Amino acid sequence: MVASSIASHRARGPAFRGRVSDVTIRHNSHSKKDLPDGAAQPAGRWMRALVMRFLGGLALTAILAGSAWAGDLRVGAVGDYRPFNFVGKDGELQGFDVDIAVALCERLGVRCKFVRQEWERLIPALREGVIDIVAASMSITEERRRLVSFTNRYYSNVSRFVAHRAAQFHPGVAAGRVVGAMRATIASAWLEKNMPEAVLQFYRSPDELLRDLGANKLDAGFGDELGIHVWLKDHPGFRFVGPRYSLDEGIGIAVRKEDVKLRQNLNAALAEILADGAYEKINGKYFPFSIY
Repeated sequence: MVASSIASHRARGPAFRGRVSDVTIRHNSHSKKDLPDGAAQPAGRWMRALVMRFLGGLALTAILAGSAWAGDLRVGAVGDYRPFNFVGKDGELQGFDVDIAVALCERLGVRCKFVRQEWERLIPALREGVIDIVAASMSITEERRRLVSFTNRYYSNVSRFVAHRAAQFHPGVAAGRVVGAMRATIASAWLEKNMPEAVLQFYRSPDELLRDLGANKLDAGFGDELGIHVWLKDHPGFRFVGPRYSLDEGIGIAVRKEDVKLRQNLNAALAEILADGAYEKINGKYFPFSIY
C-alpha cells in the first residue's frame, strides 16, 4: 500500500503549502543506561520527562491536524461534466473523476473532501491553497505545466466536432458557421488559433454548450470526445464530424509545483489501482471500453 510508504512523510506533518518544516521532538528523559544499576530515577526528572512526552504528543497531534495528510485531501471539482464529475440526484458529486480520486485517497490513507469551483478558478484555487489537488478531467498541457504540476495521466481523450446530421458542417469549410466550445480549454484555444473565420461562442460549462447545440443554436460544437460520446446516446440526430484531434498529453491530476512528494504518492497510488483491477472496475462503470 502507498499509505505505508508515506508514513514517515506524514509523521513529519508537512503542510501541502510547505508552511510546516520537519520537526524533531526531543525528550529530556533518561534511559536505564543513564542511571546506575538499581538506582531510582529522581522524581523531578521523571516528572519532567512525562510532561515533555505529553507536550510532544500534543505538538505532533497539532502538526498532523494542520496537515491535509492527517485528515482530508481537498479535491477541486466542477460538477457539470457527465460522466466524469457531476451532481447526482442525491446532491453529491459523482462520476469517473470522483471515483478515481476516492480510490487514490483510499490508497493514501486519507479522505477526499470535494470542493466545487468554477472551471476557470481551479488552477488559481490550487495555487492559492484553497484546494490540494484538481481531479476534474484537466488536460495536461505545456501552458498549464508552467503554473502547476501533473501526475501521470489517468485517462486519455481527444477533441471532436459534433453537429446535427442535417447541418452539413465540415471543419474545413467553417467560414461564417457558428461553432461553440467550453471556454478556457484546449478546444477553445485550438478554435481561436485555427478557425478564426468561424463565429466562435464559448461557454462556461459543457452542459451549456451541449444544451445550445441540441437546441440548434450552433452549427457545431467542439470538445472532448468521451463526454460528447455519452451525450450522443440521447441525441441520435447528431454525429461526430471530421477527424480526431489530439491536443494534450492526457488527463492528469494537478498539484502545486512544490508538492513533489504528494505528486509522487499519487502516481504510486495510480499505479496500484491500475495493477490491482480497481481502475478497470471504475472504467467499466462508465464506459464499455478502456479510456486509459
